[in-house]
Amino acid sequence: MNYRRLGSAGLKVSELSFGSWVSFGTQMNVDAAYDCMVAAYDAGVNFFDNAEAYAGGQSEVIMGEIFKRAGWRRASYVVSTKFFWGLHPGPNERNTLNRKYLMQAIDGSLRRLEMEYVDLVFCHRPDPNTPIEETVFAMHDIIRQGKALYWGTSEWSADEIRAAWEIAERHHLHKPQMEQPQYNMFHRERVEKEYARLYGEIGLGLTIWSPLASGLLTGKYNAGIPADSRANLPGYEWLKAMLENPQRLAAVRALQPIAGDLGCTLSQLALAWCVKNPQVSTVITGASRAEQVTENMQALAVVPKLTPEILNSIDALLKTS
Repeated sequence: MNYRRLGSAGLKVSELSFGSWVSFGTQMNVDAAYDCMVAAYDAGVNFFDNAEAYAGGQSEVIMGEIFKRAGWRRASYVVSTKFFWGLHPGPNERNTLNRKYLMQAIDGSLRRLEMEYVDLVFCHRPDPNTPIEETVFAMHDIIRQGKALYWGTSEWSADEIRAAWEIAERHHLHKPQMEQPQYNMFHRERVEKEYARLYGEIGLGLTIWSPLASGLLTGKYNAGIPADSRANLPGYEWLKAMLENPQRLAAVRALQPIAGDLGCTLSQLALAWCVKNPQVSTVITGASRAEQVTENMQALAVVPKLTPEILNSIDALLKTS
């Protein structure tokens, strides 16, 4: 495993990390989740991603139980959570980044995780109804109180991130250090173009999600959607439409010979492609079985094989999708 700095921060995270979105509490019990996290940790993964809203808070509970059962030294791993969606329907408890919500949300996550602090805390989405200044001051106070070490954003625009950074700079507050955007072969614009100026100007780090395009880039949907797929879960109808896109399915099929020539699976090729981007601090992977974790980790051996010629070939194929 290789480790990269989180943007300009001194903190180092593993090139591949492990996240609990969708799987923990919906597709996996504690024992299966434990096996996956142990397999990841044993492979050198040191970053485990979570969020308040995942499985209505149960994902944090499960991950907290696993950390306790595994008995790993707290300093040996990095854990995150994210706030915005909330767990309750109150006007100050859902879809907000106001100070009242954030200060209560961090305490709730720490209780569920059974931890004194999280390493990373993200504003899960931008909040157009709360002044960015209010959010920045609240995130600074969360760090000042020792409840988190770094804060960042998820799916914020470049202008919103820059505005938050400038407010923090002006008031000598803790600045947003990282962004968690979607990034994969089919979703590139924001990471490669919109954020381009932020890497050098403010030292933005990236903890990217959905590197396999919700499983599309594994090839398992080429013949249709399996019955046990997350796309058949209630509330994931949007995902089903994406997984049935004929242009993207054709592109995935066209990528198969490239993976074959490299001696890897489509999943490993897609993960390696994300790692190849030097602006990406870590690629968040997911799995429902320990065997999938082991397969994902083998993507690191593919990264050096992605020559400029191969990357150009991949780009040419993706232009048709």
